[in-house]
Amino acid sequence: MSHSPVIAVIDDDQAIREALEDLLSSLGYRALPFASAEDFLAFPGRSAVACMVVDVRMGGMTGLDLQAQLNAQGKPAPMIFMTSYTDQATRSKALAGGAHGFLEKPVDAEVLIGCLASALRHEAH
Repeated sequence: MSHSPVIAVIDDDQAIREALEDLLSSLGYRALPFASAEDFLAFPGRSAVACMVVDVRMGGMTGLDLQAQLNAQGKPAPMIFMTSYTDQATRSKALAGGAHGFLEKPVDAEVLIGCLASALRHEAH
């Protein structure tokens, strides 16, 4: 199991973190939940993360703030954004920053699974 891709789930909603953790585990991934972008940035094992599923709006640092900071530090793992608040400007900014997906909540599990598989294939190249 240690060779399973590690997926960081960064969302301030505990129920969403737990649901995604269950889904990802059932697919054979290792899910690492974080309640905030700041918690993720403080995590010493970030280099092991193969992909991130990130909420756009969180208390404190937003998902877009996290993306900008990680981009400034180098090439981050692929990011898939989730949001309950869809607006074209936010979506455009996320995608322009290199987001691999931008999904509306409630996230369709099949869409997320496809997005993850694509992001991980992209990361392998």
